[in-house]
Amino acid sequence: QVHLVESGGGLVQPGDSLRLSCAASGFAFSNFYMSWVRQRPGRGMEWVSTIYPDSSNEGYADSVKGRFTIARDNAKNTLYLQMNSLQPEDTAVYYCQKDGGAGERGQGTQVTVSS
Repeated sequence: QVHLVESGGGLVQPGDSLRLSCAASGFAFSNFYMSWVRQRPGRGMEWVSTIYPDSSNEGYADSVKGRFTIARDNAKNTLYLQMNSLQPEDTAVYYCQKDGGAGERGQGTQVTVSS
């Protein structure tokens, strides 16, 4: 059974940084593309970033390009999202997602950016 657990969210000020983590279990993590998606207040789910199974390539939404970095450690079955220069519009619940199959997600972690 796929199990994804996000952590690392919190309340920060504009310009601050956060690093999100996602612990994965129940599937062959190193074989799958993995993504971060987010849901901002009052909006639908929004794609943030995707990383290849072997970390050879990654992609970012224009809204986060140059500020966020996705990474993974296949030995630890863990996905990361380093978020720098956070802005109020980055306030959202962030989910890690196993791409392909049922597209399972974790329970999410809240990120709030406010002065």
